[in-house]
Amino acid sequence: MTSGVSKNRLEWSMAKADLCREVRSLGFPVEFGDLLAKELGSPRAISRMTAYLRHTKPHSVEMIVDEMLAISAEVKAWREKKESEEAQASYNAFLYERRINGEDR
Repeated sequence: MTSGVSKNRLEWSMAKADLCREVRSLGFPVEFGDLLAKELGSPRAISRMTAYLRHTKPHSVEMIVDEMLAISAEVKAWREKKESEEAQASYNAFLYERRINGEDR
């Protein structure tokens, strides 16, 4: 196992454990925290969820799930934006290369 992989696993485990502690402190089952972490999928998103729980102290599952869905939607939109930017950069490089080689005439 490379150090990058083990570092990522450690970061994910620590974020998940922190989230589960916060969920439990609010009176919800730890399994709910496990489910939230799985749905969020990344240490950064999990940490955002934990911060929300700490500062807002929601009293219902619905409020927590709504925030989890909002965080997930933001992460998805960010990923799609990055993929689009990468595709656009590749396309621009392709057009530039054709122009340099005189293939656009």
